[in-house]
Amino acid sequence: MKFPHFDVALDESDHYFIKSNQSRKEKKCFNDANTCTCRAIMKEWKILEKNLPDSIYVRTYETRLDLLRAVIIGASGTPYHDGLFFFDIVFPSDYPNNPPKLNYLSHGFHMNPNLYPNGRVCLSLINTWHGDKVEKWNPKNSTILQLLVSIQGLVLNAEPYFNEPIRIRCINDSDALSKLSLAYNEDVFIRTCKTMLCHIRAPPKNFEEFVHQYFCERGEFILASLNAYAGGKATAGEYQGDIKSSSRPYTSFQFQRISRKMFADLESAIKVLSTAKTEDPAKKKTKRNNESSKAVVVEKNKPKIRLMQKIKNFFKFIFG
Repeated sequence: MKFPHFDVALDESDHYFIKSNQSRKEKKCFNDANTCTCRAIMKEWKILEKNLPDSIYVRTYETRLDLLRAVIIGASGTPYHDGLFFFDIVFPSDYPNNPPKLNYLSHGFHMNPNLYPNGRVCLSLINTWHGDKVEKWNPKNSTILQLLVSIQGLVLNAEPYFNEPIRIRCINDSDALSKLSLAYNEDVFIRTCKTMLCHIRAPPKNFEEFVHQYFCERGEFILASLNAYAGGKATAGEYQGDIKSSSRPYTSFQFQRISRKMFADLESAIKVLSTAKTEDPAKKKTKRNNESSKAVVVEKNKPKIRLMQKIKNFFKFIFG
């Protein structure tokens, strides 16, 4: 991937928290470099720039210091493997005294007990979920990097069914729990694939090139995993590039059937991306030039309304 892990973007127009921090007092916290909030955010930028793992990418915004967008790649060995999970983040005006707010770009899918279809993220680290004091936000030690790594490791894990503690307390049968967890993983992986399709068709702003590169380079493996699941050769989330990775695979017939459909849908979408990637640059340039020339001709041929005509039209509009 030639996409930088950390960079500054220009267009924040589709950010979930675009309307946050709009009062004069709040704006001052982010525009004045001498405020505690501004210094804390600059410190966060430095940490992210130097320490992001290979599977996390972040964009900040040139004119909105309070906003971030991050994408986490689902880890191998989980039902989230190879998926892209986007999060919009906003710093409060009293940061770091209070934690940032997060919104997950869900596309309406319930991916996890901690990630809701409406984008809500339930996590003790950002004080949206109950937890021990050591698990909660600490203004002195907690960071955005810690938050992103926690989501990747603790939320998008191999057995997300158990992220809901009450499930363990209510069911004492370990075999029944295991089967429920496996069935949950199947549902989650299918939703992960549907989310992939959404990102391919409409990538989030400032990550268009990332999404294009990622699926062109990783698409073959994703399709191979779907092929293995469709054939009942691997348990959901456990495909590692070798169908022998699951010695006794568990897959339901419904999961196999839906995997075949997802294979066809993703294969078609990835093929469109690959075609766009291999198109002759010279042809692309010629096409763009032709479109520009047509636009100029259309502009030149537009009828021009003289000043007097505009005035007449104005009076007609007012007096009828």
